[in-house]
Amino acid sequence: MPTPNSAKELKPEQLRWRCDPGSLRYDNSKGVEPDDVIIGQERAVNAIKLGLEVHRQGYNIFISGLAGTGRTTTVKHLLETIDTLRGLPPDIVYLHNFKDADLPTAVLLPAGDGCRFKLAMIRLVDDLVQNITSLFESEKFQEHRKNIVRTFLAKQKEMLQAFEKEIAEHSFVLVQVQVGPYVKPDLHPVIDGKSLSFDELEVLVREEKVPEETLRKFEKKYGELESRLHEVFKENRDVVLKLEETLRQLEKKRTGPIVNELIKVLKSEFESESLHKYLDDVSEDVLKNISLFMKEKGSAKPEDQAGQRKREADPFLAYRVNVMVDNSKTTGPPIVVETNPNYRNLFGMIERESDGGRSFRTDFTRIKAGSLLKASGGYLVLNAIDALIEPGVWPALKRTLRNGQVEIQSYDPFHMLSGSALKPQPVDVDVKVLMIGDHQMYDLLFFADEDFKKIFKVLAQFDRDMKRDDHAVDEYVKFISKICDRDGLRPFDRSGIAGIVEYGVRIAGRQNKLTTRFNLISDLLREADYWAGKDSAEHVTYEHIRTAIENWKKRMNLPEERLGEMIDEGTIMIDTDKSVVGQINGLSVYDLGQYAFGKPTRITTTTAVGKSGVINIEREAELSGPTHNKGVLILSGFMRSRYANNKPLFVSASICFEQSYGGVDGDSASSTEIYALLSSLSGQPIRQDLAVTGSVNQKGEIQPIGGVNEKIEGFFEVCKARGLTGNQGVLIPHQNVKDLMLKPEVVGAVTNGEFHVYPVETIDQGIELLTGIPAGDPLEDGSYPEGTINRMVDDRLIEYAVIMKNYPGGA
Repeated sequence: MPTPNSAKELKPEQLRWRCDPGSLRYDNSKGVEPDDVIIGQERAVNAIKLGLEVHRQGYNIFISGLAGTGRTTTVKHLLETIDTLRGLPPDIVYLHNFKDADLPTAVLLPAGDGCRFKLAMIRLVDDLVQNITSLFESEKFQEHRKNIVRTFLAKQKEMLQAFEKEIAEHSFVLVQVQVGPYVKPDLHPVIDGKSLSFDELEVLVREEKVPEETLRKFEKKYGELESRLHEVFKENRDVVLKLEETLRQLEKKRTGPIVNELIKVLKSEFESESLHKYLDDVSEDVLKNISLFMKEKGSAKPEDQAGQRKREADPFLAYRVNVMVDNSKTTGPPIVVETNPNYRNLFGMIERESDGGRSFRTDFTRIKAGSLLKASGGYLVLNAIDALIEPGVWPALKRTLRNGQVEIQSYDPFHMLSGSALKPQPVDVDVKVLMIGDHQMYDLLFFADEDFKKIFKVLAQFDRDMKRDDHAVDEYVKFISKICDRDGLRPFDRSGIAGIVEYGVRIAGRQNKLTTRFNLISDLLREADYWAGKDSAEHVTYEHIRTAIENWKKRMNLPEERLGEMIDEGTIMIDTDKSVVGQINGLSVYDLGQYAFGKPTRITTTTAVGKSGVINIEREAELSGPTHNKGVLILSGFMRSRYANNKPLFVSASICFEQSYGGVDGDSASSTEIYALLSSLSGQPIRQDLAVTGSVNQKGEIQPIGGVNEKIEGFFEVCKARGLTGNQGVLIPHQNVKDLMLKPEVVGAVTNGEFHVYPVETIDQGIELLTGIPAGDPLEDGSYPEGTINRMVDDRLIEYAVIMKNYPGGA
């Protein structure tokens, strides 16, 4: 039974904060005007605004916080509403580099000029084809061309006639002979007016029809004339080459004004110096390749030719324009949310096409932009963990933000494809990156990556909760109204609104706080509406909120039920009545991510004479975490501080979490372990109808713990299953009273005197509740009063010291 100095039981109204429906300013959520205010995140909003408005290198923003606190929603809202001085972002195009085709040129143009220039270049090619073809088909040009050709042919003919006359004087004639697949000029002797080859002449000599002397004379003269033959035909080739060059100059001279005029018109449409330089290169290249623009008679129209060229190789590829980023329809800085930030999606790619074999071909028109280029002049939002786990993304992203340039290259980390010689010119980018992650990710990057703090200078921290006051409750009501309007839910009446607010307090874990994890609130709104629909109700009420919570719990609590069954069946041994020496019910929380629950755990202690001190069995079995180990060391410090001032401690104590096989961590059971140790040393039994949670320091002061609601409810469920006796309850740290938000069933049991919750400030208060015996304050001589727990423990330790002193080799 409690002693006069024991902790006083908490009143029912202390166990749960209740939202009074009558205190609300609205009868229901219908008609409440929602606003676009970001609820409870003023710190984060101010940080994001700073990052967005400071246009300096490195002022990118890392947004940290728990999922569901509105990080992405807030970012999108601020980006859409922020008053920025940024103008329209430029278009980005890639053009053929006439100096080096493997190094395509990147050009930034005013918004809308990219597509306009692309169409202009298509028209330029069509106009060149039409005008050049018309020029070359004109009678005047054809007549001029024919005159030039006639002049050169006449000269060629005159040259050949003079040579033929020269060789005729020596009885030779010029012939064309077949040599393999080719025909070449040669000289044949003429006898009796007949042209003979030397082979034929040798046959006549053998047949004695022609003197051998004649053959030798012809052979000698052939040697003299052969070199002359080569000279003549070299001169003939020179004439042909000069003819071709003269015709080219004619074409260039007549075509030049057409090309210059078309280029001049095009330049007048665009002010970019880079385009003007490119057009100068185009003009020069056109005049080098005039034949490309000559349409054969009876061929398809230029547009039909274009289709044919696409199916084959495009002869006008060098004059095409690759519009990488088109901002013609953009009305402000672009906002790009990249949900899949792999290398290609972020930095772009160079598409390749199989040539039918094992290699691939590509060109500058196959260069594709990634999100960084699409967001240039604006903002890029991405998830930190997604960017970090994608191969190659993080180093390339850092390089881009450091240098302000995007390099597009084929990403092939496993070298599965043959490489491409194409190396596009890097593109200058001005982009603000907002990366969303959690606190752990930020800390990891900040301390492990030197570059991170230089390129992400702004941290926007989203809080998981906010202060509960009238303003915050009003914001909750507006949020409820917004979700109801957006999702078509039934309006929530006063009790329903109160239920949602209370749920927000429960999730926050403090009576004076409300959660800002609005994804959880939204889910509850939808599920409560579902149950209201099952009741054919016009409004969602408090009961529908409770039904939704209970059904959500049933979906999630299979592990909790299985553990409960094992306790009920005695497989997991837990006592909820009688008193036992050295045995106590501790409380643990099982966190499954979406769902957490508490269950009691039996903790036992045995003590004996010895020098080992306190032995943590979990640690010896390597099942104990560092925080639990620390708690056991604090326990040892408490024992020395209280009982070893006038004697050495000769005690060996073993502490064990019974039937615990998955590991133990945390110090929330350190006070529980002290109670079990004091019970074992004093020989006084501990009530098993009470469970205990609470950390402790070396002074014996109880410290707060986490999961207090789950722990109390977990022990309550075990007691309820066995039958409430009116004596059962839980000892908690007094600091956790403000965290209590117990479910109504537990509050009702406390109201009816069937269950109890005791706030404890010190070990002495707790041991008195657990044993019904006063702890005992120290007397002037340092001893403790007779009949107190401390006196019994002290006597036992003195007894151990005497035994060790008298035992051979003991002390």
